[in-house]
Amino acid sequence: MSSITVLSGGMGGARFLQGLLHGLAAHRMPFPQDTAVTVVANTADDIWVHGLKVCPDLDTVMYTLGDGIDLDRGWGRRDETWSVKDELATYGVEPTWFGLGDRDIATHLVRTQMLEAGYPLSDVTQALCRRWQPGVTLLPMSDDRVETHVAIADADSPSGKRVIHFQEYWVRLRAEVPAEKLVFVGLDQSSPAPGVVAAITGADLVILPPSNPVVSVGTILGVPGIREALHETDAPVVGLSPIVGNTHVRGMAEQMLTSIGVEVSAAGVAGHYGARSRGGVLDGWLVDDADADQVARVESLGIACRAVPLMMTSPDATATMAATAAELVR
Repeated sequence: MSSITVLSGGMGGARFLQGLLHGLAAHRMPFPQDTAVTVVANTADDIWVHGLKVCPDLDTVMYTLGDGIDLDRGWGRRDETWSVKDELATYGVEPTWFGLGDRDIATHLVRTQMLEAGYPLSDVTQALCRRWQPGVTLLPMSDDRVETHVAIADADSPSGKRVIHFQEYWVRLRAEVPAEKLVFVGLDQSSPAPGVVAAITGADLVILPPSNPVVSVGTILGVPGIREALHETDAPVVGLSPIVGNTHVRGMAEQMLTSIGVEVSAAGVAGHYGARSRGGVLDGWLVDDADADQVARVESLGIACRAVPLMMTSPDATATMAATAAELVR
């Protein structure tokens, strides 16, 4: 059986996966309809809230592919209510800026109970997916605890800086203040979750979807052993730019790239990933039509490149993107 492995963040990765599965089902991909899809999801956004383990990217992929996502927000459960959040607020319990919906809390309760019983996150994720049937094998990038923290300016601090959890930077501050430094706690000491390396080395195609290249795909690549697996696999590795017209479509890729000194452009992100032939991870890279003038620059890096529409406006449009990405590196 053919297999495709996708290294995914949350909203952008989940929407891309919807299109990929749609394309396979509709025979739009240059792969058989029964091709197995494995998703390696970022877990460096994970956070403990009110004693519960929350895994935003794992849950966004699971809810989206399981038809339970809130389509308007792009995260959390559809038809959600907020009674617990409101009641916690009346007690003055922090954090009030991170809201867990009543339906969503059930997922975190099950996850936390299983973790505290000694099950690794990969086993817990498999158990949760039995309820959602996402149509893919969903794997956390690591069973180890990894968290992204962000250093921001703070005039009241003796050092002039304050380090906060990534979720506070994104949810409470809305990424509206400069990120002076990113701190990936536990990443260097982590190891790939069971099945992750085999999913990469045994794949027929590996895809880097238009997820954040720093705090989503970037943290997956930062798990020791995953980048090496990408170097060793016989499968071609292709990515789709999250930057269109020198800005992100959604999220905070622009802020994160700026914080690590990478040019905010489709070619800049391609260069950040690098060509596999030169020690990087990419064989191919799709840019949007708006960035067609950057194709030659990407190709000069040793990466095959093509400009196509990259806006995920519908499952059909996204399926076309996925098929073109696969064809680029066949």
